[in-house]
Amino acid sequence: MSAAGTDWDLLSSYAGLLSLACGSIYAGAHGSLSGRSTRKLAGTSTHHEEDEEEEDEEVDRLSSQDAYLFPVIGSAVLFGLYLIVKYFGKEWITWLLQWYFTVAGIGSFGKSLISLSRWAVGQSRWQKFDKVQFLIHKGAKEQLSVSLRTPSLFLIPIGAIPSFLYTFGNSTTRRSALLTDLLALSFSHNALSLLKLDSFKTGCVLLSGLFIYDIWWVFGTEVMVKVATSLDVPIKILWPKSMLFSTERGFTMLGLGDIVIPGMFVAMALRYDYHRAVQRQSTGSVSKVYFLATLSAYASGLITTMTVMHVFKKAQPALLYLSPACILSFVLTALARGEFTEAWAWTDELEDKAEHKAAAKSQTNGKGEPSPEDAKKLD
Repeated sequence: MSAAGTDWDLLSSYAGLLSLACGSIYAGAHGSLSGRSTRKLAGTSTHHEEDEEEEDEEVDRLSSQDAYLFPVIGSAVLFGLYLIVKYFGKEWITWLLQWYFTVAGIGSFGKSLISLSRWAVGQSRWQKFDKVQFLIHKGAKEQLSVSLRTPSLFLIPIGAIPSFLYTFGNSTTRRSALLTDLLALSFSHNALSLLKLDSFKTGCVLLSGLFIYDIWWVFGTEVMVKVATSLDVPIKILWPKSMLFSTERGFTMLGLGDIVIPGMFVAMALRYDYHRAVQRQSTGSVSKVYFLATLSAYASGLITTMTVMHVFKKAQPALLYLSPACILSFVLTALARGEFTEAWAWTDELEDKAEHKAAAKSQTNGKGEPSPEDAKKLD
C-alpha cells in the first residue's frame, strides 16, 4: 500500500488495541507476584505484616489436569451459549449476563482501583493507613473475615460507578467503549492476578489445547462469531478506528480470552524470573529475561494477527498466532540460556506448601525414614 493510501486511522486503532492488551498483561503479571518474594528481594523482613489484600499465597495454581480440561469445558460452555442464542434468542441470556457482569464489575473495578492506589502511594505508606476489619460470626465460629485499609472504604463505592453507568446509564454512556474498556481491563487485571499456572508444562498444554479450540470454533463453525457478536457484555476491549477517537467507523476489538490466556503464561514467566532471583539471593533489580521474552512474543503474535486480519479482511483467531509465539519464546530463551531442564521442571507452588514439603523431606531424611535427630526424639 502506498503512503498516500495508508489508513492511519485504522493503524492507530491497531496500535491502541495493542497498547491496551500489553499494558493489561504487564499490570496483571506484576499483580500475580507473591508478596513474600518481592519483600525478600527488597531485603525487608519476612515477618513484615501481611497486607490483607495479598491473597496470592492462598490461591491454588492451575495444574496440567486443569489445562487438559480447559478446552473441553470452554467448548461445552460456548456451544451451550450458541444453542441458547440460536433457538431461544439472545434477550434473556444477555439480560442475565449483564446483571452478572454488573455485580462482578463492582468488585473487580474496585479491587483494581485499590491495587492502583497501593502502587501509587507505595506499599510502606499504604501500610500506615488504619485497618478496618469486618467479622461475621455464627455462634463462636467465625464465618467471614474481611480486612480493609481506610482508603478502600472510599475506593470500592467509586468502583461501582462504571458498572452502574454501563448498565443503567443514558444513551450516551450506556455500553460506551470507554466503560467497556474500563470494566474489561479490570476483569483482565484481576484474572491475571488470581489465576496462576503451576508450571511451564501446564502453560504449554493450556496454550496448545486452546490453539486447537480457537481454530475449530472460528474456522470450523459459526459458533464463536455468533456468540461473540450476539452478547453485549464487557468481555472485550475496543479502540475506535479514528485518530480523533470518532466512533463513526466503528471499533477494532480483542476478546478478553486473547489477553488472559496468553497473559497467564507471561505472568508465570515473570514469577519464574523472581524465583531465579530469590534462588540466586539477588537483591534490588530482577533480570526479567523470560518475562520480557514472552511479553515481546505476545506483542509480535498480536501484530501478526492484526496484519493477517488487515490483509485478508477477515476475523482471525488470535490464539492461532499467540499460542505458538508464547511457547516458542519460552523454549528458545531457555535453550539459549542452557536452562531448559531446570525451567521445565520448576513448579510454582505456594510458598507455605513448598516449605511444608521441604520440612517433611528433612524430617524423613529424604528417604521416607525419620532423620537421626527425629529418631533420637522418638527414643
